[in-house]
Amino acid sequence: MKVGFDISQTAHIGGVSVYTENLTMELSKLKDLDLVFFYSSLRKPYHGTLKNVKQFFLPPTLFEILFNRIRVLPIESFIGEVDIFHSSDWIQPPTRAKKVTTYHDVIPLKYPQWSHPKIVAVHKKRLEIVEKEIDMVIAVSKSTKKDLLEISKIPAEKIVVIYEGVSEIFKPQSDEDIEDFRKKNNLPKEFLLSIGGVGKRRNLERIKQASKDFNLVIMGETIKNLKYYELPLLYASAKALIYPSFYEGFGLPILEAFACGIPVITSNISSMPEVAGEAAIYVDPENTEELAKKIKLIVEDDSKRKELINRGFERVKLFSWQKCAQETAKVYSKLMNL
Repeated sequence: MKVGFDISQTAHIGGVSVYTENLTMELSKLKDLDLVFFYSSLRKPYHGTLKNVKQFFLPPTLFEILFNRIRVLPIESFIGEVDIFHSSDWIQPPTRAKKVTTYHDVIPLKYPQWSHPKIVAVHKKRLEIVEKEIDMVIAVSKSTKKDLLEISKIPAEKIVVIYEGVSEIFKPQSDEDIEDFRKKNNLPKEFLLSIGGVGKRRNLERIKQASKDFNLVIMGETIKNLKYYELPLLYASAKALIYPSFYEGFGLPILEAFACGIPVITSNISSMPEVAGEAAIYVDPENTEELAKKIKLIVEDDSKRKELINRGFERVKLFSWQKCAQETAKVYSKLMNL
């Protein structure tokens, strides 16, 4: 089975890039798949380890126009004939192959106020194509599938839920490495960690207010430009991850925190309970007072912290990129046998 896969998202930083990189790495280990990869970036050459990467030094905006709007050239013009083409969350090129795409979330469609108008327009246009042409949609959570059913015309039988995994680099760190990392980045000895983002989705104002009596480090704001391989040290250095987001398609930081051995406070809505199970403390993301109480609990109650850390280690065992790849390959096989 020859599969084409758009890996252009790996040129950027974020959850979609992590998904694309880890999933394709595991797919490339499966013997039944013959993979060819499409990669387009104007300034960033591909530096990964995947083989058979067809690389094009053109801006994503140009390919968006070519594939989502003009739609004259099929993807086969760039990567050759394939049986399956797995598109990214940005472009939906025409193809003679069976079509698979992944929806990580529907933020630009459900909450357009959190995205730039141009991004909203791209996602609206792409959804129109997906609704008409796609053979199978992969949703990264039941929550994302539910959202797709609410905002799109995609039938339920064409949406399959396949959970994301967590990279093996996320694991407990030694006290010595944590101390070196803390000193190198001028971090306080004890701090709470939260994740920054564009707009109000990550609920940072309430986080800041609720944690005013503690040191707070915000990834992307108070600490910037970390390498991906440094993230386990950041998690392991923190007292807890404070993640009361208003919306997540999946919520990878929850699993990453679990794997590194720190407790998590997160929201009782969207995909977060689905991912965290019984291993996190939940709050109403609108309730600052409740969040402040839970933060105080997780900082001061050592037995509760240990209980949550142990639950997190057990919970994260349910998710892996190997499992994600195997279930994705089953989608490909099913389409080939229709």
